[in-house]
Amino acid sequence: MEKVKTKEIGDWGEQLAEEFLRNLGYWILEKNWRTGKSEIDIIAILENTLVFVEVKTRKNAWFGNPEDFVTQQKATRIKNASEEYQILNRYEGFIRFDIIGITGKKSEYEILHFVDAF
Repeated sequence: MEKVKTKEIGDWGEQLAEEFLRNLGYWILEKNWRTGKSEIDIIAILENTLVFVEVKTRKNAWFGNPEDFVTQQKATRIKNASEEYQILNRYEGFIRFDIIGITGKKSEYEILHFVDAF
């Protein structure tokens, strides 16, 4: 059995999340946007709202659901990074923070989208 690397799983999950959001009508502005030590997986816009998305992917839920791994510390880092993004882009409209949790493998997976998660 082939051992799948964590980065490969994460990259696959982010690509899947991007396709999922596009199919729902989101316009993807940035992927893996970085500032300092923080990263935002996906920055998108839907109608009049700028959405910052954290994507968590796991092969299985033995140790918990993917979305459970977004800690308060991680949420704070994302919020701080989003403020930097808004300043750099002179954005002053509505914002939202979502989580997309993906469990499974390429042949069989589940996507859960948590709107306004934190």
